[in-house]
Amino acid sequence: MPAPASETARQFAAGYATYRNLPALAGLGSFTEAVNPGLSVEESVRCLKVHHYALRRLHQIFIARLTAEPIYELKMAFSYHAHLCAEHVTALRARVGEMREPPLGLEKVPHPGLELLFDEILGAPTTAELLLGLYELALPELRDGLQRHQDITHVLADQPTRRLLRFALTEVEEMLAYGRQAISALVSPDDRAQALDGLAVLCAALASVPEPGAEPAASALPTRRNSAKPFRFDGKPRRDERFPDPYNMGVNAEVFLYDEKQPLDGKVLLMFYKRLREIDVPEMMASILAETPDKPWGYYRDLTRQLWDEARHAMMGEVGFASVGVDWPRNVMVNFTWSLGLNTQLTPKERHAVLYFIEQGLMPKTGKRHEWEVGVMSKNPLAATFQDFDWADEVLHARVGRDWYVSDMPSAHEAVAYGDRCWSKVLMGWEEWRQQGLTQHRNWWPDTYAQYCSQNGVTPQPDAMAFSTSYQSVRADLKDISASA
Repeated sequence: MPAPASETARQFAAGYATYRNLPALAGLGSFTEAVNPGLSVEESVRCLKVHHYALRRLHQIFIARLTAEPIYELKMAFSYHAHLCAEHVTALRARVGEMREPPLGLEKVPHPGLELLFDEILGAPTTAELLLGLYELALPELRDGLQRHQDITHVLADQPTRRLLRFALTEVEEMLAYGRQAISALVSPDDRAQALDGLAVLCAALASVPEPGAEPAASALPTRRNSAKPFRFDGKPRRDERFPDPYNMGVNAEVFLYDEKQPLDGKVLLMFYKRLREIDVPEMMASILAETPDKPWGYYRDLTRQLWDEARHAMMGEVGFASVGVDWPRNVMVNFTWSLGLNTQLTPKERHAVLYFIEQGLMPKTGKRHEWEVGVMSKNPLAATFQDFDWADEVLHARVGRDWYVSDMPSAHEAVAYGDRCWSKVLMGWEEWRQQGLTQHRNWWPDTYAQYCSQNGVTPQPDAMAFSTSYQSVRADLKDISASA
């Protein structure tokens, strides 16, 4: 801890007056605070590196556990919290770079106790133990560390750091608020009791880490439990009970959307389906991030932003169905066949290639612009808003693809062609899944459309009720559909 100012200095500063009592020091703080020396650059950087390590490991955990987590709301929260962590990692890296010349040492582990803490949380055997480790131990410790740093570093000299800490504290508190509610809803007393041994390891790991500025503790690290074996990413997506038919490929939303005979309100419903179905994009993108090591940090930051955007799109679909009174868990069969196929049949680079190829099909006027126009023409202002922002997000995603995928390819043309070839390699087991009893590819659309019409006083249109085109012969991209529109 830095030595405080002398009593004489504090007394003089307390009586120091600004011109006409204007706020002192541009409103950053008082002279009484400012006469205390605060942390040195070296000490502040050391604290920043601890925060950076914690946020980067939290980002890793949220990404690594997203795909196999069955509960939809947790998938969405992990997507958001991974994005927040990535943004703060980026800011802290930039701040350290402002104060130190390379090499910055940002990849070093600050203390083996911290490494053990995050390894153990990453390998938590249950969702309950994962939530307890994240939201009752790791994030509160991060919050307290951020607050201590803000309290003792200099109010004026280290203002750029204090600004970053203030933003980080706000969003860590937001994550903690979510975590408290999630634990209250999902973690039973029995779950907590079963997690006690694992939580004891986490507490012992934390206890081995000295306070900033203190002498290193001599205590030994606890024995690894959850991380005794290296963590292996699980790329098979899982869904909760509200997704009873995740192999169902019975309703081809793209064909309906580009059929001029179909009514606009039906097209809006299937755009809501397309948005909600985007759950599988975070599931797939998490696999790219988790299984692609040694990239520049900007790669992870940008792809995590895209992953979060796709999660937002899924929630837009959920809100859309709620806005028109459609009970999607009962009537809409949201599948995971895309993320399942890509995660289990392709390499990370091939998955990224497919993602970029599909995005390119969304950029012309027959892609996202068409969906926005449908939203506007439908007189459904919520659909128009969602499609407007969905289109805007795709512009960003195209840039992310150019920066991190196309830049590694011989040409932009080859980047698209390679994505097409990779997408064609993915085998969708349409008939195999049916023979195994995993799905009958039921055409769920007439029931969904009928419920919408009943709830909203609309007369069902015969062409819409009769729609029965599936994905058996037409894959879920716009390569052929939009070209013939």
